[in-house]
Parts: sequence; structure tokens; C-alpha cells
Amino acid sequence: MAVFLSTYLNKVDRKGRVSVPAAFRAALAGSGSSGIVAYRAVKLPAIEAAGLDRIEEMSRRLDSLPELSEEREALATLLADMEQLAFDGEGRIMLPPGLAKHAGIEGDATFVGGGPTFQIWEAGRFKRHQEEMRARIRERGLTLPPIAPK
Repeated sequence: MAVFLSTYLNKVDRKGRVSVPAAFRAALAGSGSSGIVAYRAVKLPAIEAAGLDRIEEMSRRLDSLPELSEEREALATLLADMEQLAFDGEGRIMLPPGLAKHAGIEGDATFVGGGPTFQIWEAGRFKRHQEEMRARIRERGLTLPPIAPK
């Protein structure tokens, strides 16, 4: 599965195309993907994205929930919201207008690595969000959980 690290700022052209960072495309190439799957972040004004292998894994996890459960029905709406976006010959994707509007993206897009997934933000919104999250880490003394014994 791909791992996405770092933060990149790329221009969105007048046709709505934006270049996916080369490091992200390289990570996806290992999984045989020629594009990304993107959807509106549920809790943030951003776009969530990943390779198809990550989405297939999410689908399997969703399938493990009881078939007629409220939890499964609610979470299945994520799959309905997802869009497969193919890379063009220059490594760009076309940002669908609905996704761009959700994230407030017009001129610049910030790609933010998040491990197995990444987000696409409007540059100013991400900068504010990043500052808020760093402050929360300091204020609450947040740390990573310990490594589980094997």
C-alpha cells in the first residue's frame, strides 16, 4: 500500500487540472494505480484521496459490518461519494467542481501526506488548520501510541 508523506503546493489551471506531486505518483505506481480515488472529507473542508488499493481495503472493512446495520449504511455513503480520477500524460488530475467547491480550491491546492491517504486543501485553509493542530498537540500533550508487541 502507498505511503504519502510531506506537503506540496501546486497551481490549479483554468481548466481545473492540478499536478499530483511526483512523490505521490511514485508511491501509487507501486500499487499499479494510474490515478487516485478522491472524496469530500467528512469532518474537514478538504478532499480525501488514496490509491484504489486503500479504497478496496476500506470497502472490505465496511463489508465486515452487519449487513443492515445503521453504521454500515451511514459509512457506505462514503463509497457513493468517491470519484476515480485518472492521471493525464503529465501526472495531472481534473479536480471535479463539487470536490473543489467543498474544499474551497480555486488557484492553489496543497497536497498533504497522511500515511496511507492524503488530503488536498485550499492553501490558506490548510495553513490555518495545520497551526490549529500543532497547537492542539502542544496543549493536550498528544503523542503516538506505543508500538504493540508482536
